[in-house]
Amino acid sequence: MLSPITVRPALPEDYDAVARITQDSYVTAGYYGDADHPYLQKLQDVAGRAEHAEILVAERNGEVIGSVTAAPAGGGFSDIGLDDELELRTLVVDPAVQRSGAGRALVQAVVDQAKAMDGINAVSLTTGATWESANALYARTGFDRAPHRDWFVPGTDIKLFVYRLDLPQS
Repeated sequence: MLSPITVRPALPEDYDAVARITQDSYVTAGYYGDADHPYLQKLQDVAGRAEHAEILVAERNGEVIGSVTAAPAGGGFSDIGLDDELELRTLVVDPAVQRSGAGRALVQAVVDQAKAMDGINAVSLTTGATWESANALYARTGFDRAPHRDWFVPGTDIKLFVYRLDLPQS
């Protein structure tokens, strides 16, 4: 049996591990051909991300094994978030431990955070149209496709899917 996963806010001393896991997960999955891709370089600037959004890490036995970014709409790291949404971005899990529950725990942490925020009624996210494991995770965790919000990476034919999870109203 695996040790439990803890999700907590990232600390500056976690940033190198988050950058490594980001690179490893995106390159291993084949989303980017190599670590020099300009967008992947941007994602590896964890301190830059942290200036605009909250980065959470998943740890097991004291080791960072994944991360996610929770970006407020209209902030410097939000792509598609509407005013009443918290945007889930850059969900990554170390390829060595994928499918061990870390991704689900990170998604749930963002959902829980959104539920605690005033004026937030949903969590939204963008993922690659061909990213099967990511699309399956979001469907399993209750997100619904929002195809009317799908978009293309500017200047390319790469289609991105948008998902939204409406939060229960109290």
